[in-house]
Amino acid sequence: MATSQRDVRNRISSVKNIQKITRAMEMVAAARLRRAEQRIEVLRPYADAIRRMTRQAAQAAGDVPQLPILNEHEQIRRVGLLVVAGDRGLAGAFNSNAVRAGVTAGREHEREGQTAVYFASGRRPASSLTFRGLEVADSFIGFTDRPAYSDARRIAERLMAAYIDDEVDQVEIFYNGYISPLSQVIRHETLLPLQKATVLDEEGQRDQDDDGDREDSSGGTEPRSEKRALVEYEPDPEEILKRLVPDYVEISTYRALLESTASEHGARMTAMRNASENATTLIEDYTLEMNRARQAEITQEILEVVAGAEGLG
Repeated sequence: MATSQRDVRNRISSVKNIQKITRAMEMVAAARLRRAEQRIEVLRPYADAIRRMTRQAAQAAGDVPQLPILNEHEQIRRVGLLVVAGDRGLAGAFNSNAVRAGVTAGREHEREGQTAVYFASGRRPASSLTFRGLEVADSFIGFTDRPAYSDARRIAERLMAAYIDDEVDQVEIFYNGYISPLSQVIRHETLLPLQKATVLDEEGQRDQDDDGDREDSSGGTEPRSEKRALVEYEPDPEEILKRLVPDYVEISTYRALLESTASEHGARMTAMRNASENATTLIEDYTLEMNRARQAEITQEILEVVAGAEGLG
């Protein structure tokens, strides 16, 4: 059945209305992205510094002091997995990538005989994990567009309490690390215990922002602890760690939230731009279809007039 001009015109109108929405969402995401980028640029040096300070203090203390948050559990039976994503969709594969990384890691732990305990930051990962039949121990929602430090503290306190109370023996975080509006990379960070703290990218390699071993002048690798100058602590390293470790967990969580927020805005801006471009292409196709339908109707009317004239003649 041939499509009438009215049907095609209605389709064009609908696509134009959707295009207005996608362009508006793109502009909003771009404005929010600029603010998120500024927050990340300010936080990253501080987060890297507090990670180095915590590791240096732990090394200076020698044997890890008998603090509950610093005690490494003898066996890893239960692993806490925090999946950080967004409250809303329309951001391409942003949410699904983080959830997929967390679920994949959970299955790997289960193959090793460990139990995965899921935590979710964002309404989307919470609902996705539940939809997959996975129980979410706790979820934190309502702040992914602009997370505050209080939100990170609330999540960090829950994770530290789970570790201290032996609810979990290890804590890992999965989030989208922000590189550019067009590029986000999944980062896998081992947060607790402190002795195993690392940041890995989606390929399992040490992330470039992680302060692990660095290359020396001869081309080899040398641990930073061997190149670091001696530091005298006042008060002693044990007392400093009591105050520093909770801040380290909170700052690491806050950084994950900010990285995820910037990645979400960048992914949404890119997705809405692609949607607007696709709408333009669709409008052009529908316009061509409408012109063809109009031409067919005109041709049919001419044929009817000619046939009528021949009948009268």
